[in-house]
Amino acid sequence: MDTVQKMTSGFSLDLGPLKEPLGFIRVLEWVFTIFAFATTGGYSGTTHFTVKCAGGKDTEVQPVFGYPFRLGAHPYTMPLCNGSKPNDTFLQGDFSSSAEFFVCVGVFGFLYCTATLILYLGYQHVYRQTPRGPIIDLVVTAAFAFLWLVSSSAWGKGLTDVKWATNPNHLVEQCPDVCHPGEFPSMGRLNASVIFGFLNLILWAGNCWFIYKETPFHKDPNPPASTEEGTASGP
Repeated sequence: MDTVQKMTSGFSLDLGPLKEPLGFIRVLEWVFTIFAFATTGGYSGTTHFTVKCAGGKDTEVQPVFGYPFRLGAHPYTMPLCNGSKPNDTFLQGDFSSSAEFFVCVGVFGFLYCTATLILYLGYQHVYRQTPRGPIIDLVVTAAFAFLWLVSSSAWGKGLTDVKWATNPNHLVEQCPDVCHPGEFPSMGRLNASVIFGFLNLILWAGNCWFIYKETPFHKDPNPPASTEEGTASGP
């Protein structure tokens, strides 16, 4: 309770840091991080192909898939031209590891941006009071820049595999005589998620420079004495 009261009493809202690169870039990171994990986490798509049996009606098959892209989790009914009972068939591939890693980095990045924005705008005096705050901020921001590089690259490769596994031209290879490819699934949101991932990489890596300027590694710990001080200490 005492800690909460101390934090509340020490809160002093100052929007000044938003006019500086340190705060402004952090806001951009906050926005683009939301876009990155939201465009991936809520995705659901459908691929299409048609089964045309001789002397029978055409049957459209619509396999459904979505985040976290365990494609075998949703069966679809595959009609048979010999009149037998339709079979439950599954899309092939599990690309959940790269997708979930990408979303996880986005969610934790969002939480960190929120926490640091509160620190910048409400506790700027605490942030600058000791060199520990900027140094920790620099290390964590650099770590997130690396995580964005790894997760965006992995998810980009995973998305390429998802596109291949759900490509109607690939799916009809199981029944080339009677199956005909249909509409491709819409992947616009997923393409955007990869773009947002690499944009986050640029933002977080670039922000390391502005945070570095707040650390004692960049500032001179022993600034030269001013002219007035030199005159006063003279004979």
